[in-house]
Amino acid sequence: MLQDDASLTNQALAERAHVSPATCLRRVARLVARGIVERRVALLSPEKLGAGLTAIVEITLDCQGAEHLAAFEARAAADAAVRQCYRVAPGPDFVLVVQAQGMPAYDALVQRLFTQDANVRNVKTFFSVRRAKFETRIELPAPQR
Repeated sequence: MLQDDASLTNQALAERAHVSPATCLRRVARLVARGIVERRVALLSPEKLGAGLTAIVEITLDCQGAEHLAAFEARAAADAAVRQCYRVAPGPDFVLVVQAQGMPAYDALVQRLFTQDANVRNVKTFFSVRRAKFETRIELPAPQR
């Protein structure tokens, strides 16, 4: 229920879960303490905020030593335009999901992260023309009996 609407009050969540508010509060606190609930956020519309250009970018580095991978990962993760950063194998070293206001903003990102980094060997970008699905919900395991 929290995955669908994290803004629910404890009272409303307890009613929907058919438990007491105290039980609900303890369960949510336990989920947070165990790191299952990492954070609660609001999902904003990139298009309505003028950041409607989504790009999926494959990055291959020239040197794949641990220190080189970690350095690029840290720079990519720190950039505000990078929404998601994955170190992947096999194939490219990284896949980034980037959100930008438009091509000029994307070009600025290219200059910041890729062109100025001598270790970036190859960049392959895919621009989204339509988002067919965007889901944050994680499938939960079936309850054990």
